[in-house]
Amino acid sequence: MIPFNKPPVTGNEITYIEQAIASPKLSGDGFYAKKCENLLEGITGSPKALLTPSCTHALELAALLIDIQPGDEVIMPSYTFVSTANAFVLRGARIVFVDVRPDTMNIDEEKIEAAITKKTKVIVPVHYAGVACEMDKIMALATKYNLYVIEDAAQGLMSNYKGKALGAIGHLSAISFHETKNYTSGGEGGVLLINDNQFVERAEILREKGTNRSQFFKGMVDKYTWVDMGSSMLPSEIQSAYLYAQLESADKINHTRLNIWQEYNRALSEFEQAGLITLPHVPDHCQHNAHMFYVKFNSEVDRAHFIDYMKQQDILTVFHYLPLHSTAAGKRYSTFNGEDNHTTQESEKLVRLPLYYNMTESELNTVVTHLRHYLSQQVGV
Repeated sequence: MIPFNKPPVTGNEITYIEQAIASPKLSGDGFYAKKCENLLEGITGSPKALLTPSCTHALELAALLIDIQPGDEVIMPSYTFVSTANAFVLRGARIVFVDVRPDTMNIDEEKIEAAITKKTKVIVPVHYAGVACEMDKIMALATKYNLYVIEDAAQGLMSNYKGKALGAIGHLSAISFHETKNYTSGGEGGVLLINDNQFVERAEILREKGTNRSQFFKGMVDKYTWVDMGSSMLPSEIQSAYLYAQLESADKINHTRLNIWQEYNRALSEFEQAGLITLPHVPDHCQHNAHMFYVKFNSEVDRAHFIDYMKQQDILTVFHYLPLHSTAAGKRYSTFNGEDNHTTQESEKLVRLPLYYNMTESELNTVVTHLRHYLSQQVGV
């Protein structure tokens, strides 16, 4: 079977892991962790990167840093992974969902202002498929109403908005290194990017169990102790070693994925023109990272037939998120502001195609052949 995803492998992962094991330090903030953080700061232009065991941890750390309190409201799209909401629900916040744009599946920037109340504390744009939200508008709203912006850039590394890297625009941001992402730290992993210097010192304390251990190792204090709330949010050196092998090949991985994405786009464009499917939209001022290639069918039934057909050909295609506001937990912890004109309807039509760094030419040709065969039958081409 051709899978939907294979974690990327560049060739140096085992070498770096063996070196990490041979080192005197396997816990967090070791040699490879620092190399990864330096690389990430260089790639994104963010002044401070702190690795975490997952993107979920990075979001939770961000929620702590802006001091989310019970009753605070957090604006975000419903079409996202559960961690985007859970990070704030854990602190007692109420989630306020707004509709998405049907062209990018990103939060509709024109719907945000109507959802802002005196209780609103933060806007959380989610850069779906590595395509940027309209950050100028979102940052202007944050300035107008004195709000924080935390980018969920889980899928966004190597993408940019008007020349600025995703993750480096909001006050804080979280990026994922889960095995389904373009770059992984061995299955799980994440990073918190800090773009507002007021958060740096406390972030280091919170992710080190609430201690000033980081300051101790920098020689800033003569002993370390418990100074704040916190948790254990450092990945192991083995995770960091795996990730470093990925990040040093970031350009190569990005180029390869973009080529696959573009081949899908070329192969399917005639079927979009025939009105059978809708292809991903990337605004001219955005550079994406080919995190995923999806198509939208005209109905949920059409999508189901397609997924079944591809499965019969031993090709795994999958749909994505169920809108959070329609879930059991979503009904308890959130409200949907305005009308759900697009979130549910568009999510029911979307299906993701296989796309991974180590995808062979034969695998890609096989997928494209069966895609075109299925769609040709639908339109009689």
